[in-house]
Amino acid sequence: MKQKDEEVILNTKQYIVTKTDVKGNITYANDYFVEICGYSHEELIGKPHNTIRHPDMPRILFKLMWQRIQTGQNILVIVKNKTKDDRYYWVVTDFEAKKDKLTNEIISYTAFRKAAPREAIEKISPLYKKLIELEKIGGMKVSEKYLLWYLDEKNLSYDEFINKLVKNTGLFKLFFSAMKKIFG
Repeated sequence: MKQKDEEVILNTKQYIVTKTDVKGNITYANDYFVEICGYSHEELIGKPHNTIRHPDMPRILFKLMWQRIQTGQNILVIVKNKTKDDRYYWVVTDFEAKKDKLTNEIISYTAFRKAAPREAIEKISPLYKKLIELEKIGGMKVSEKYLLWYLDEKNLSYDEFINKLVKNTGLFKLFFSAMKKIFG
């Protein structure tokens, strides 16, 4: 029986793809995403992607993500999402902005996801917990300051930190490249 707050373990050989408009409303969801999140295609299309946002996710990461993708830059993020029945699952998400060929303006976003490595989840969870605590006390400004300090202490950029955590090399990196060619 499915329990609230139970983790959904993703198939490492399957992927999740969603597309949104520039405001983050879902325009496409692949079948595996529908299966995992528990919402039907009809329930998802037109809804904000944050419908599946888990409360354990620090808001500062979504701020960082939006800052990047709105300028056409990609970003890799480890995300804890929630299902319709309040279970959760962890993914590594890579984003790609689609631009109008004539105006060069962003017209949509595609998110490519795969199961997050267990080791990465174990290492990122305490950081996310701390960021959420700080957001409750002092808002995103305090959370962001801590995140920047944390990365500075490790002498890593955000991208270097995440790439190291998920071991974004070899087949892992090839996966996201292949997904972008298929769905891009």
